[in-house]
Amino acid sequence: MNEISQKNLFLLDMDGTVYFETELIPGAKEFIDTLIKTGRDYVFMTNNSSKSAELYLEKLKKIGLPAGEKNIFTSGMAAAVHIKGQKKSPRIYVVGTESLKKELGKSGIEISEDGKGNVDFLLVGYDTELEYKKLEIACDLLCDGVPFLATNPDVVCPVRNGRYLPDCATICYMLEKATGKTPFYIGKPRREMALTAIEWKGGDPRSSAIVGDRLYTDIACGKNAGVYAVLVLSGESTPGDIEKYGITPDLILDSVKDITPMLL
Repeated sequence: MNEISQKNLFLLDMDGTVYFETELIPGAKEFIDTLIKTGRDYVFMTNNSSKSAELYLEKLKKIGLPAGEKNIFTSGMAAAVHIKGQKKSPRIYVVGTESLKKELGKSGIEISEDGKGNVDFLLVGYDTELEYKKLEIACDLLCDGVPFLATNPDVVCPVRNGRYLPDCATICYMLEKATGKTPFYIGKPRREMALTAIEWKGGDPRSSAIVGDRLYTDIACGKNAGVYAVLVLSGESTPGDIEKYGITPDLILDSVKDITPMLL
């Protein structure tokens, strides 16, 4: 019996794993339907902090993937957990989208809009609403010694037709070059991202699996957390990247559609 058939909680990446932008990857809907039909649980665990959990639910509904509030865990949510663990009533400046700010605000985190006054942390996310003024304020804060946090270390975000867009780490590189300061990345591949999501779902790492298209985030997160890791080749990574990054998945498949028959 294959090992993946023994897993009952699946931590699923989104971009490049189940869809590209607004286009479902072939077989993704059938895969989710099979999880539901066989009584397995799942959570979309994404490093993409540009959207709130609420907006992700709207997007998933539009493209035909069933999901509720307990099926979404974002790096923005993980960032809120991390920041609140560092300080009870934090005030932060965010280089990120309005959706990310709202997500953080729901957790009781105060958001500074201008970076003035007391700021406890600078948080950088995948900012699809990036303006140069935000970078100026971020540089001022870093030069003043404000701790530098980032939601995720993804360099690019995959889109359709083999194209990529700059992601959170690329924005951070600009700030690093300008200030000499490096961020503490919160999302995948940190083990806490997977373990927090599993605990949030009431699961067990030993009976969970993580599925994603990036070795250095998704698969590394699984290996760091002791969770069965499945690499799908529908997004960023290729088999040649295994030697490059020195990370070996437990299973390599072309797409999530190849998981479906293994669960029946």
